[in-house]
Amino acid sequence: MPEDKPGTPATGTGAGNIHIMVADGASIPDPREWRLINAWSISLTLAVCALVTLCVVWPQPYKEILIYLSDGLLVTFQVTLLSIMCALPLGLLTGLGRISRNRLLNLVASTYVEIIRGIPLLVQIFYIYYGLAKFVQVDSMTSAVIAISVCYGAYMGEVFRAGIQAISKGQAEAARSLGFTRFQTMRHVILPQALRTILPPVGNECIAMLKDTSLVSVTSLNDIMRLGRSYANANGLEFEPYSIIAIIYLIITLLLSKAVSLMEARLNYYDRRK
Repeated sequence: MPEDKPGTPATGTGAGNIHIMVADGASIPDPREWRLINAWSISLTLAVCALVTLCVVWPQPYKEILIYLSDGLLVTFQVTLLSIMCALPLGLLTGLGRISRNRLLNLVASTYVEIIRGIPLLVQIFYIYYGLAKFVQVDSMTSAVIAISVCYGAYMGEVFRAGIQAISKGQAEAARSLGFTRFQTMRHVILPQALRTILPPVGNECIAMLKDTSLVSVTSLNDIMRLGRSYANANGLEFEPYSIIAIIYLIITLLLSKAVSLMEARLNYYDRRK
């Protein structure tokens, strides 16, 4: 089965064969596995212990670096949150456009996906930050959010498309027979059922989005990566600041992956109660 990108939804020939595979983000823990010792807990323990040990045993420079990066961490979270808020509705609209019977909407959505997936995110950031500056003033935060949102909106569009198509057509036919309009069927019947299917890959894309915010350091935005590079250049250190950055990203992605796993478990619990 061909893949456009690790993390691109893969679809089978029938609704029952449709599955979604995302590999760019962290591995989402299996919500059915509640063992105390597993790959996730070991990874998180090692990361936290490494960070604490470095800051306690060698406070200079590791503790100093951690404090120095704190402002950049807030910027990283801000870019990620704003990008998620923009990418999710854009992905939903793209996914709906991809399955629309309207040929124009389908063509526009499909063209958007093909173009965006063919251009690296770093190039898109450069293009928006430097290219659009010739026509309109765009600050670094806005350009970063636009670039990441547009890029991940295309990939999330494929996730939404695959999730919606995974729902049996009989569900839509039953809703229409009850007098639901096409919009009501999608809103009240299809999307709620698709949510459980698309939650892990959407969560994984959001985690991958957090990691890709490191690319905005090429602009003037003082995110954690840019501050780390600034510290390295000012103090002639390379290994130390990037080690702290790597550990911070690892801890955040592990915590977020667990949050997605807990959300999936909660949805499964509600499904069993129904």
